[in-house]
Amino acid sequence: MPGYDFRSPRLFVEAPLAVGAEVALDQSQAHYLGHVLRLTTGSQVLVFNGRDGEWSAAFAPLKRAAALRVGVKTREQTSAADMHYVFAPLKAARLDYMVQKAVEMGVSRLQPVFTRHTQAARVNSGRMRANAIEAAEQCGVLAVPDIAPPMAFGEWLAGRDRARLLVFCDEAADEANPIAALTALPPSPVAVLIGPEGGFADDERVALLEEANIVRLSLGPRILRADTAAVAALALVQAAIGDWR
Repeated sequence: MPGYDFRSPRLFVEAPLAVGAEVALDQSQAHYLGHVLRLTTGSQVLVFNGRDGEWSAAFAPLKRAAALRVGVKTREQTSAADMHYVFAPLKAARLDYMVQKAVEMGVSRLQPVFTRHTQAARVNSGRMRANAIEAAEQCGVLAVPDIAPPMAFGEWLAGRDRARLLVFCDEAADEANPIAALTALPPSPVAVLIGPEGGFADDERVALLEEANIVRLSLGPRILRADTAAVAALALVQAAIGDWR
């Protein structure tokens, strides 16, 4: 990412961004800039909203509130890769880690799916979005992925878009070269599926293998934790048929 400013603080906001616009900050954002980073009036930050690109803005710590005054555009808006990440939810910190890494890897949609052996009982979608925003702020990402509502495995499978290639990362697949399997495919919109720590149930695997437009992928001879498998699979897909090419 040549010429990118890695040192200035970056902040995600919901408001539209344009030259001269004044963007009100919520309490947590004002506290972070004013008390954690100890910025003063006129200090420069970078701001983005996922739609209008990235802008420089001046911090204005006011008595009753705090705001940013938008200056010049520093980067045009970019899109995430057309890549969905479908996963069995993990617990707490490991889910946080997985969401952050998926954002860094460029996914455009995060879809939690409850399989037979999923260990987490629920998903905090608000926490997932907060982690996605934090990862985007820290890593220069301009497109924050959609956070889809959690779904049961059967419901998700019945409603999936068959025009989107499904990369099914299956611990029971025969070992083969995953790069060769992927590079034989034409570039296309893709969904990457990672199962739970306990693996897919037999009937879930059968149902997946009956699907159209699917490639079954081995992630090598070692058993990976689900969060490790996420990073490995997304890296493979991005390198072979994604925007790393």
